[in-house]
Amino acid sequence: MPAASRARRTVFVDGVRTPFGRARPDGLYAHTRADDLVVKTVRELLRRHPQLPPARVDEVAIAATTQQGDQGLTLGRTVGMLAGLPSSVPGYAIDRMCAGAMTAVTNVAAAIGVGAADVALAGGVEHMGRHPMGFDAEPNPRFLAERIVAADALNMGVTAENLHDRFPALTRERADAYGAASQRKYAAALASGRIDPDLVPVATRDPEQGWGLATADEPPRPGTTAEAIASLPTPFRPGGRVTAGTSAPLTDGAASCLLAAEDTAAELGLPVGMRMVQFAYAGVEPEIMGVGPVPATRRALERAGLTIEDIGLFEINEAFAVQVLAFLDAFGIADDDPRVNPYGGAIAVGHPLASSGVRLMTQLARQFAEHPEVRYGVTTMCVGLGQGGTVIWENPHHADYVPTNDEEVAR
Repeated sequence: MPAASRARRTVFVDGVRTPFGRARPDGLYAHTRADDLVVKTVRELLRRHPQLPPARVDEVAIAATTQQGDQGLTLGRTVGMLAGLPSSVPGYAIDRMCAGAMTAVTNVAAAIGVGAADVALAGGVEHMGRHPMGFDAEPNPRFLAERIVAADALNMGVTAENLHDRFPALTRERADAYGAASQRKYAAALASGRIDPDLVPVATRDPEQGWGLATADEPPRPGTTAEAIASLPTPFRPGGRVTAGTSAPLTDGAASCLLAAEDTAAELGLPVGMRMVQFAYAGVEPEIMGVGPVPATRRALERAGLTIEDIGLFEINEAFAVQVLAFLDAFGIADDDPRVNPYGGAIAVGHPLASSGVRLMTQLARQFAEHPEVRYGVTTMCVGLGQGGTVIWENPHHADYVPTNDEEVAR
């Protein structure tokens, strides 16, 4: 059988991210370039894995939702060059809004699967302080004139309110409790040393205060309680249910990961954090974009021949608490199920749009190492304009995990 026709397995070797900063004029990265943030993550992956010759990297795929300014100019190519990769290593930019880095990962995994690549870097960056979501965009007037989408479908906070409307069981009280739990779980994970291994320090510079070093996430609010956020205003609708306490804050940050064909990882001595099983994307009504992970997960499970009962860990992006709750209700999972976001989520740590997919994956890989009894896990997220994305992963520490090699694939 020709090598090009063999389906190869993709493994997640390692992932890192910058500390996340608040997107505001006095935020952590107010005076730091977006491309420099993602360059730092790529350099850190290369530093952590010196057994990988840089010339063996076949592709660099970097996502950004707003591709302009320091987030423009074909990020995958420019980031690779700035990170010191040989000029022979190609790269490209990608955009699927919040699922940008997730799509970068699944794109390069598909290339690995057909033998078009052996090793790839994938990631994402968003400097929302400099490039707010949708900034300078010009949506086609037909969207509204021809009622292709509702007028409020382009406002993510309003779509979260729409979810509350659509599903009465998704009450504000449940959302408040979930938002507080995210902060609590993140604080516990930080205290136990589970967050710092993912982080790469970033040098920062402020015109007035001089040089600094970003070593910790800026958005979390430890000590948050459901009672404390119950009185917060609802900025997206008078008398609504979505608040700052149940939404991911606007965030600056970057994340990248190293992926390889399983046989190439073995050849080079690269560790295996987890193995990709299947992935899927799905579209939903833009007005309720938060339910996107539900059909995407159903599709991925069906393609993989698995059921929701086979999944032992869930990393669900917390764009809004109501979006996670909608997913949990759809699959009959309790709000406080310990399998869900054990390190907390974006409500606490932030959501730098295109980078968040790799944060989810990096955390899931670490959780797999802690839980060898779990065989399968999921990373999933909603996407603006009505989409969802899901990737199913297998735990290499599980007793039933069997590495594949080139000869087995050929058969």
